[in-house]
Amino acid sequence: MSNIIEANKIKANKISEIFVDQKAFIAFLTAGDPSLDKTEEFILAMDAAGADLIEIGIPFSDPIAEGPVIEAANERALSVFTTTDKIFDMVARVRSQTAMPLVFLTYMNPVFVYGVERFFSACQKNGINGIIIPDLPFEEKGEILSVAQAHDVDVITLIAPTSEDRIQMLAKQATGFIYLVSSLGVTGVRSEIKTDLGAIIEDIRKVTDTPVAVGFGIATPEQATTISQLADGVIVGSAIVRIIAEHGAASTGPLSDYVRKMKAALV
Repeated sequence: MSNIIEANKIKANKISEIFVDQKAFIAFLTAGDPSLDKTEEFILAMDAAGADLIEIGIPFSDPIAEGPVIEAANERALSVFTTTDKIFDMVARVRSQTAMPLVFLTYMNPVFVYGVERFFSACQKNGINGIIIPDLPFEEKGEILSVAQAHDVDVITLIAPTSEDRIQMLAKQATGFIYLVSSLGVTGVRSEIKTDLGAIIEDIRKVTDTPVAVGFGIATPEQATTISQLADGVIVGSAIVRIIAEHGAASTGPLSDYVRKMKAALV
């Protein structure tokens, strides 16, 4: 079966291409919640509904950047024995059906346990375009950067409101896109985002043309409209995971409806 998938694999679009002449909608979900077969189905449904890139969370027992919604999704995925190998198999099936860029969101522990070279080799083989690692300090990125680059995987730069004087230094080396964290704290839906995102994005654009996508706390079409007036893309995680928590295996329809509304709201 894997040989058939390999032969039929679709060449993935580059991450940068999703930002050309449009604002990008980026969706996150946790692999294995409620099952990997359903994760595959949900990814393809959100692709068809207008998502431009999917972030796939590799479930981990200590996801320190996540709020309770995504934490619970990690627990559900781990409870059905979701492993990194099984996730790569699922990604291969997805890549045989879509050219949409796919990005992993994970922590350093799963990458090191799997083996850095082995992990990024599998990313390249199975069509993963980028990786986001919230607990990887910028100063320690060199531990994986050369290996990731050798396998055509972008290591996505995270910039937080607390970055301040480091913003331009972080932005200069960014590839794929820049993940701008909208608010302090962990992931989760927020009723209001008070960070001066416009000023941060202005600082970023002084040193790089790498697109900027904003995540953490965005859930409504109104928020998506506001953020997309400033940024190149909008990232939604907890609101999507909450739909999956509510509807379980029957989430395909609600997810598709939600993604259509959010994509349509982008300016």
